[in-house]
Amino acid sequence: MTWTTDELASINKASELRIASHRPDGSLRPFIPIWHSALDGALYVRSAHGPENGWFRRALASGTGRITAGGVEKDVTFELAEPGIQSDLDRALHAKYDRYGPGPVAAITGSDVLETTLKVTPTE
Repeated sequence: MTWTTDELASINKASELRIASHRPDGSLRPFIPIWHSALDGALYVRSAHGPENGWFRRALASGTGRITAGGVEKDVTFELAEPGIQSDLDRALHAKYDRYGPGPVAAITGSDVLETTLKVTPTE
């Protein structure tokens, strides 16, 4: 599946996305607010605290969950992002979040964050 243009625009306009992964029994974990950005028709999220961040580890391990942002709520899959998006995604995140100052944005941009970048794709 892919995002519709309207879904992705609505999600991207929201300052935060709420993300939840599935537990092994299929139930959803609690939603966690995170920063995100759309790029070339896809949605991406990054862990601000490295690959050991709990929500990131759980999302990667389960591979599925749910997101809500901008009035859109969808079941999704999570997969590691392709390396080629690194620079463009950094620029998109800076454009969206630099208003909060350099510290917070630095935690999700730069050469060491690709391993914590997930592509989020709708399942329905």
